[in-house]
Amino acid sequence: MRIVKLSGETKKSILEDLLKRSPNHYSGYEATVNEIIETVKAKGDQALFDYTLKFDKYALSAENIKVTREEIEEAYTRLDAGLIEVIKASAENIRAFHAKQLRNSWFDSKEDGTILGMKITPIAKAGVYVPGGKAAYPSSVLMNVIPAKVAGVSEIVMTTPPGADGKVNPGTLVAADIAGVNTIYKVGGAQAIAALAFGTESIPKVDKITGPGNIFVALAKKAVYGYVSIDSIAGPSEILVLADETANPRYVAADLLSQAEHDELASAILITTSEELAAQVSVEVDRFVAQLSRKEIMTKSLDNYGYILVADTMQDAIDAVNEIASEHLEILTKNPFEVMTKIKNAGAIFMGEYASEPLGDYFAGPNHILPTNGTAKFFSPVNVDDFIKKTSIISYSREALEKVHKQIEVFAESEGLTAHANSVRVRFED
Repeated sequence: MRIVKLSGETKKSILEDLLKRSPNHYSGYEATVNEIIETVKAKGDQALFDYTLKFDKYALSAENIKVTREEIEEAYTRLDAGLIEVIKASAENIRAFHAKQLRNSWFDSKEDGTILGMKITPIAKAGVYVPGGKAAYPSSVLMNVIPAKVAGVSEIVMTTPPGADGKVNPGTLVAADIAGVNTIYKVGGAQAIAALAFGTESIPKVDKITGPGNIFVALAKKAVYGYVSIDSIAGPSEILVLADETANPRYVAADLLSQAEHDELASAILITTSEELAAQVSVEVDRFVAQLSRKEIMTKSLDNYGYILVADTMQDAIDAVNEIASEHLEILTKNPFEVMTKIKNAGAIFMGEYASEPLGDYFAGPNHILPTNGTAKFFSPVNVDDFIKKTSIISYSREALEKVHKQIEVFAESEGLTAHANSVRVRFED
């Protein structure tokens, strides 16, 4: 990996490089995506059948669009029993973690008859998109579905593309069943997002769409936002390791490659105050790349978006971490908890040499659907709050309103909204 001295100029250059990977730069595909969405809105199921035959080479119909219970049971037989138990254990960890995020409605009353509060209500229908083929990730099924179940969503619909044989990845089906999906449809791509957003004869319209996907899926989610809610428009995966001289270079190298293997656009960055560690990590990365199976992908990822940055001080390193606002941040320093208190922007923080990033991807419990491309400065991981609505509650007695009605009238009239003022004034007419 290339080793670069951290400076204001190198930081600016790297940030510009990373932001080029954002879905906001995929405008060349927008016309195609918009055409797919409009076709689904106009033709409903028939558009889904046509696109599935074109893109997935499978003859979809009203009779086979929905995954049957028999297909789910068959998926269990195609999956290793040990893996099924791991998925169940992971699901329980995810459920327990997200249960701690639950909120209750609250009300605050005063003696003068004022009642203010917040009513918490789960959304009615959630739609989950799951990629198919080589990009099938049962772990992402759990991360999307379980927070919705914990929030109390009554209907969870999942779409995922079928193979040319009409089958769905067995891991995806088993994870969906364990997580509690109500219905699964064999539809992928931008057409699936359109179906979830607007509804067809077979697929119901939902209130929110979550889940990762390719460029077309990302742009489709962006296009339907406002008709439905979405989780985020995810960019390529990224990891940033913040380390000092106490870090194990072999661990650091292994963790950087855990994200570099995702795809050629993934970013893997080490920021360290130790030149010696920087050199050792570079050597270890080369050794691992030579041994691991996704060598070509990792090499391209590191060539494009892999950096080892050497900082003069830990504060300089922390400042760069907060500017980059990485999806995954590992802190491998002498006192990671102290450093963590100074981190403002990161999707998820992993502290200490035994909290490697895949722990969060698969098993610990916190959600692995995280903000990317610097959006950790203002977005959060998927959580229970994504699947609830908050409604304000206001009730005043005549006595309480009488104390403040003239103030309200003054405020309304200052904005030229005389009917607003009148709405309060009429209640105190002689």
